Amino acid sequence: MRYLLLLIIAVPAAEISVLLLSSNIIGVWPTIGIILFTGILGAYLAKKQGLETIKRAQDQLTYGQMPGDAILDGICVLVGGTLLLTPGFITDITGFLMLAPPTKRFFKKLIINWFRKWIDRNTVTIIK
Repeated sequence: MRYLLLLIIAVPAAEISVLLLSSNIIGVWPTIGIILFTGILGAYLAKKQGLETIKRAQDQLTYGQMPGDAILDGICVLVGGTLLLTPGFITDITGFLMLAPPTKRFFKKLIINWFRKWIDRNTVTIIK
């Protein structure tokens, strides 16, 4: 919970400083254009990858398989797409990293480790 509070304060402050720096270096309108472009591109990528992930999960369920990897992909697509829609360069870079296949594996491992820590602390109940 402490980390979430820190992120809520630190990320917007960092984004504002990077946006101000960018507008001083390349100008206000190019900065706004880049932000709009990454938002549109992020929405497109998130929609495309989200639909692919849903189809893959449905196919796995059809064949009686647990769609664990597809669920992790879905989490990455959801968070990455949300970060890309959030104005700012830091969130855009993080969002693109969560959607890119090579780096998505890294984030999926982080999510798995996070879930394991939750389960080990007995803060999650698994009902079978």
